[in-house]
Amino acid sequence: MNSISSTAGLEMAQICWVVPDIHAAMEFLSGLMGVEGFPEPEHSGAVDFAMSYHGKVVPADWLTTQAFNGKLFLELVQPLTGQSMFHDYLSKNPDGGIQHIAFRLPVSEFEKVTRELREQGHELISEVDHPIARMAFFDTYQTMGVVTEIMGITPEGWNAIRKMEANKR
Repeated sequence: MNSISSTAGLEMAQICWVVPDIHAAMEFLSGLMGVEGFPEPEHSGAVDFAMSYHGKVVPADWLTTQAFNGKLFLELVQPLTGQSMFHDYLSKNPDGGIQHIAFRLPVSEFEKVTRELREQGHELISEVDHPIARMAFFDTYQTMGVVTEIMGITPEGWNAIRKMEANKR
């Protein structure tokens, strides 16, 4: 297996659990595990974010929330309707689990890293172009047991991260 030549700027940023009951997961992480800061889940949809699924934007929606522990974002997703990588995961793992791990780097390096992952044969499952980050989700189940997300953080995104980090101090 080839390594990615541009890994110097990559850092782990997020762990995402796909779960059948987002409120139960929030209660467990907030109560027993002491993770603070989960806001009330928001309804999100693939069409709202032009999130592709195997190259096409298809209707799908889910509930999502995330907390920031000062180092990592802890994301929870509960699929509702439609078809997406989250729905696929929960259909194969009805009890839920860690679906993806995200690594971030400056948006200027995004194309280089995602191109290298494609060249290594990792299939692109989903992609999002958001004002705070470009995101690409690669099928690394066989290698890692989870999807690997690459987040190319924009200047606006770095400002948002700095604010969250300052609030955790």
